[in-house]
Amino acid sequence: MLRRGLATGAGKSELKRTPLYDFHHENGAKMVPFAGYSMPLVYGDVGQVASHNHVRSSAGLFDVSHMVQSNFRGRTASEFMEWLSPSALKSLDPYHSTLSVLLNENGGIIDDTIITKHSNEAYYVVTNAGRRDRDLPWFQAKLEEWNLSERGKEGPVELEILEGWGLLALQGPEAASYLQTLTSFDLKRLTFGTSAFVPIEGFNLHVARGGYTGEDGFEISIPPSQTVDVAKLLSKSPVQLTGLGARDSLRLEAGMCLYGQDLNEDISPIEAGLAWVIPKERREAGGFIGAEGVKKVLKEGPSKRRVGLTIDGAPARQGAKIFAPSSGELIGTVTSGIPSPTLGKNIAMGYIKSGWHKKGTEVEVDVRSKLRKAVLTSMPFVPSKYWRG
Repeated sequence: MLRRGLATGAGKSELKRTPLYDFHHENGAKMVPFAGYSMPLVYGDVGQVASHNHVRSSAGLFDVSHMVQSNFRGRTASEFMEWLSPSALKSLDPYHSTLSVLLNENGGIIDDTIITKHSNEAYYVVTNAGRRDRDLPWFQAKLEEWNLSERGKEGPVELEILEGWGLLALQGPEAASYLQTLTSFDLKRLTFGTSAFVPIEGFNLHVARGGYTGEDGFEISIPPSQTVDVAKLLSKSPVQLTGLGARDSLRLEAGMCLYGQDLNEDISPIEAGLAWVIPKERREAGGFIGAEGVKKVLKEGPSKRRVGLTIDGAPARQGAKIFAPSSGELIGTVTSGIPSPTLGKNIAMGYIKSGWHKKGTEVEVDVRSKLRKAVLTSMPFVPSKYWRG
């Protein structure tokens, strides 16, 4: 999952490599620094827009092995995870997943994450590569605090970080039919937000149905020694290898956030339009880190809200200012923006002052020192096509 910008402060000599680094080079990838890793931007002479369109019409394979994969296990794992996150996990069925957030003590977003429940005593968690140095010490500190507490004494929780493991995202309308040719497992049983261990040509792999493009697809976790072989299996026609460039435009069309641009520690999940990840009963009962901060925003109302925009003329990029058309008042900022390959128009995501956030509201955006007309639009910009059975 593409998180943060397409460059980091790390020098090339310091960049980490995924298990597929050599595989990318063999397939003509242009590599760029991203979240401390050397990652593929595009492959060969296939441009970003062509790759984007291929995922929308057929299937693409993304290396997202830079993401941090972790297992939390222990007798009190459910209780710990419901303290660490605001999600309702005890009521989640085994092998079901939920988008969630990690919150700081003030209720700001440390990271967004996918949490998969394997059992009441086992959870598989995927977090962002760009937040590794923030997330992992946070996990360790909170585990230590929990295990020393009265609740933790009922059964300590342990953290296993799956270092060096592969993570591949197979995405697009032909993803399921292609993957089905490699397994006897009936993929129709695997609906959006669920997972299973699936036999794929002799490999037994954790396969979750979902992704970061708005298309039907799968995210497949792979032991280090098997990652290259599985990537070769999954990248045959009609599947195309797809890089970070297309991943960013796909996720924005799908209305999905990019940590470091659309989310940060000063933004509440309520402001970010992610209140739905916190069920009503958890908002009322609290009991999770950051609960008081969330309750405060809910009570007082958010001062700003994440919105989608379509913009006339040139595309707005991160940092572009949003103004009220009548008064010229500064009312918001664009956090992500692109020309949409699918829609043929300029789309953007950003934050706007509450009261201006209604769909259809007309505003102006400063693009290259020129005010351009923009209209607030619901997200996703491109309808999602998840397989729900």
